[in-house]
Amino acid sequence: MKKHFLLLVIILLSACKNEQEAKKEEVILWKPYNDSIEVAGNVDHENGRMQYKLIQSKVLDKNDVFTPLYEEVSKLTEAAYKEMLPMILEQDIFVIRNHIKEGRLTYENLVLFYLYRIYKYELNNETTLNTIIALNKDVVEQARELDRQNEKGIAAQMQHPIYGMPILLKDNINTLGMKTTAGSIALMDNEVEDSFIVQQLKKNGALILGKVNLSEWAYFLCSGCPVGYSAYGGQTLNPYGRRVFETGGSSSGSGTAVAANYAVAAVGTETSGSILSPSSQNSVVGLKPTIGLLSRSGIVPISSTLDTPGPMTKNVKDNAILLSAMFGYDESDPASVEDNFLGVLSAGLHPIPFSEMRLGAIKELMETDSIYQQTIEDLKEAGATIIEFTPPEVAMNGFLSILNIDMRNDLKSYIKEKTNPELVKITSIADAVIFNNADSLVRIPYGQALFEGILSDTTTTTELEEIKVNLEKNGRIFFDTAMDKYKLDAVLSINNYHAGYAAVAKYPALTIPMGYKASGEPISLTFIGKQFSEAYLLRIGKSYEDNFHRRVMPKDYQN
Repeated sequence: MKKHFLLLVIILLSACKNEQEAKKEEVILWKPYNDSIEVAGNVDHENGRMQYKLIQSKVLDKNDVFTPLYEEVSKLTEAAYKEMLPMILEQDIFVIRNHIKEGRLTYENLVLFYLYRIYKYELNNETTLNTIIALNKDVVEQARELDRQNEKGIAAQMQHPIYGMPILLKDNINTLGMKTTAGSIALMDNEVEDSFIVQQLKKNGALILGKVNLSEWAYFLCSGCPVGYSAYGGQTLNPYGRRVFETGGSSSGSGTAVAANYAVAAVGTETSGSILSPSSQNSVVGLKPTIGLLSRSGIVPISSTLDTPGPMTKNVKDNAILLSAMFGYDESDPASVEDNFLGVLSAGLHPIPFSEMRLGAIKELMETDSIYQQTIEDLKEAGATIIEFTPPEVAMNGFLSILNIDMRNDLKSYIKEKTNPELVKITSIADAVIFNNADSLVRIPYGQALFEGILSDTTTTTELEEIKVNLEKNGRIFFDTAMDKYKLDAVLSINNYHAGYAAVAKYPALTIPMGYKASGEPISLTFIGKQFSEAYLLRIGKSYEDNFHRRVMPKDYQN
């Protein structure tokens, strides 16, 4: 009798388990599709980098990303979402915080609102931007915990404004509980601890919503290939024109996600143009900080000389908030500086009068770009002092060698110190090249010319140090010649046009939407200042944004 009873229990448990598995299998949120028509539609694109070979990833199943939170998201009704829309969409952090303070929103509502938008657009193959490649499965419960603290009055204590705000991270930034892939199949199982800046974000109460796609290996793998492409995440697309305009790179997912209002803000990284470019292409505000202002520990590297993370937001005010939320001296990062950087957090609240600004306009851009030219005239009329100048010609010889030799050394150190050898099988660039060649159609459809270039670069340690010194000097001459002579607060550029000079000079650059070309492609005004002038750049940028608000939401992502 006892044996029969045990057998019955086993049968019932097995049936229950099978039923649960069947239910789980029933939740198919996304189906792979044939992207050949889209690929064929771009075969004659005037921009060779947009002649895609594929759109969707060959290795990432979106159901693995979206199923864990489906039950939570499905509880939010369309009516509830619509009610929250005017309170959250395009609103700055202080407005959202006030809604929470007044009881019109909760942190849980806020998280579910963004998740709802992500599910709505990213699971539809006609609107997907291929931006979200990981979600924090615990984020809703984490938001509920903040609400519980709020009810107890704990949240009423002094907080950083980033508290409770959902943030997306570029997928080269180490984050506990989510893989950090750098877009590469070689790192697709890379489980890590939090990077220093993620620790700082969490310490200040930010909610990590998920990870976004990027140009693979921060766009230092293939030559002339599409920006926004990674073998792990597929091809990221621009919300202002899917398959029409480039996303910019390498922080492609950060730019597209912020533009589409998938989160309050996102974090990107830059070596030379990788925050400025996607921010400009997606009409969002991006800041590439001074090297050393933010820690780089726990970020998949290109160059320890030039790399930095930075904030990407819908407005200047949020940019200052996110930047300050990542501050902190990191003894494990040799470039990290010990300073409180007073004035950054409040910079978005204190615009500088135009009458107090002295800005440099580059003559060549005045002669070749009508939107830039009109913007300069607008600034003059507003009261700013504008000095037109021609930067001196300076040599940029050896720039590629900095990237080559640094990445050869820095990636090896990252893998050794930050990854689990049981999960990550490569140990060097040489290993990665061999790994990619083993399945080139899937792993490197656009080749790996830059990786191969890393292996063939014979620059010595002595030569590299000389290159670094010369380039830093030349980069500063490029800007300082006019800045010192005319006592300029900043130099005005377009998009990432002068990102390389700012990179080697280790100068900060802030890019803000300037308008749209006749085609509808976004274009931005970029403010470049001297080291650690972030607070001043943000205050100048806030004045510009307030008086010439140019950002318009992408029309297909407004509901």
